[in-house]
Amino acid sequence: MDRIRGEFIDIIEWTDDSRDTIVWRFPRYENEIKMGAKLVVRESQTAVFVNEGQIADVFTPGTYTLETQNLPVLSTLKGWKYGFHSPFKAEVYFVTTRQFTDLKWGTQNPVIVRDPEFGMVRLRAFGAFAARVVDAAALLRELAGTDPQFRTEEVQEYLRQLIVGRLATALATAGVPMLDLATRQDGLGARLAGALTEELAPVGIAVPKFIIENISLPPEVEAAVDARSRMGIVGNLDQYTQLQAADAIGDAARNPGAAGEGVGLGVGMALGRRMAEGLTPQQPPAAAPAPAAPPPLPQQQWFIGVGGAQQGPYDSAALSGLISAGTLTRTTLVWQNGMSGWLPAEQVPEVERLFGSVPPPLPPQA
Repeated sequence: MDRIRGEFIDIIEWTDDSRDTIVWRFPRYENEIKMGAKLVVRESQTAVFVNEGQIADVFTPGTYTLETQNLPVLSTLKGWKYGFHSPFKAEVYFVTTRQFTDLKWGTQNPVIVRDPEFGMVRLRAFGAFAARVVDAAALLRELAGTDPQFRTEEVQEYLRQLIVGRLATALATAGVPMLDLATRQDGLGARLAGALTEELAPVGIAVPKFIIENISLPPEVEAAVDARSRMGIVGNLDQYTQLQAADAIGDAARNPGAAGEGVGLGVGMALGRRMAEGLTPQQPPAAAPAPAAPPPLPQQQWFIGVGGAQQGPYDSAALSGLISAGTLTRTTLVWQNGMSGWLPAEQVPEVERLFGSVPPPLPPQA
């Protein structure tokens, strides 16, 4: 039936009913195309004639009658003495030149970049891109070959690996701080699209659009960014401590047990003392009388480390309130002027005795 159909069919065309076919070879019995056959090339298509393994001609959108004047290159290759008065053997490949927009990319492994603020950071990214064929002959030579139906899935992994390889270089040379990457994604995408198009030019493929949907940070970096944002909102470390105490009061209120009442009481006392200090009206300085006695000894000023951040200074009374609130534990790092380095609270006698002075939570009531 293919042989009989080949004697009558003289229209060479292709209507694509798929969304992922890049190259499609026109089926004809023994590749015999009749003299005077009609070639129909639609918009978003290019037809490539291949004769005896060599590309004879490339046709852009339009309707053509296959005669000697349409195929001068093929005529030279064949060296016909009597013209095209009998069927000649050739292969016709239709190449889609529209954009393929449903292509995805992502980094399987994190990309390590050097950030001026956070140091070495591992980043992951994903997004989408569009690809199109701009040189059908080069595509057949370098990628498709003699494949009768060349699909996007056959080239997508190659493009994804190329993208990931270019992504690390683009992020490293962009000079954009990590916290500003979200506002520069469009610019990075445009740079990558140009670089990929230039690199894919030998295989006849261009990348007109490259989209970075998201660049994700490691969990520990996200936690550090959240902590820094919260500290920036409260203004200073002293207010940050008060905010933590207020959060602890809220947690205690949601826990009506005895332990919650004890924690809430201790935190409330510490916070009340802080608020009283802040609400005390400032009196104008009076004339200092002649000192009849030496001034009181200065209070010890302590600093603590919570969540990787330094907090303080605090006096002994404030430390007691932090112990009641659960912010200061025996393993919390503390430091004051004169110490050679940070030590756990339980190894500093002046702080260790404060744990004994704070009453334990009340026992459960019957």
